Amino acid sequence: MALDAAQPGIATTVAALRLRSSKLGAGQAMDVIDQFSQADFTHIVDDRADVHISSRDGRFYLGYFPRGRPGGADEDWVTGEGWVIAVTGIANVPGYRIAFSTDTSAEIVADAAARILSTSRLL
Repeated sequence: MALDAAQPGIATTVAALRLRSSKLGAGQAMDVIDQFSQADFTHIVDDRADVHISSRDGRFYLGYFPRGRPGGADEDWVTGEGWVIAVTGIANVPGYRIAFSTDTSAEIVADAAARILSTSRLL
C-alpha cells in the first residue's frame, strides 16, 4: 500500500473500522438487586434512596448509589461511584473492592455480581 502524502488526513471505510455498538446508559438497577434473596442477604434503603446489600455474615457488600456515593477523597457530598462491590478477605488472602460509575450499565454490574455469587458457597 502506498502513502499519498498529497492527500491530508487518513482515508478509510466504515467496514475497515469495524465499528461496534456497546451497551450504554444506567439501565435497570433491579437487574442487579434482584439477584440477592432476602433469605441470604440484608437489604437496606437509606434516606437518600441508596441501596445497601450485605451477606448475612457481612463478608459481601453491594452498594447502589443512583446519584453518586456520598463522601470521597475530600469528603465532599458526591463522587461518581454508582455501584460498589466489596468482598472481605480472610487472614492469608486479601479481599477486594470493585467500583462502577453512575453511568455503568446495570447489566454489566449484574454480570459481575452474578460471577461473584457463582463462586461463593456456604461454609
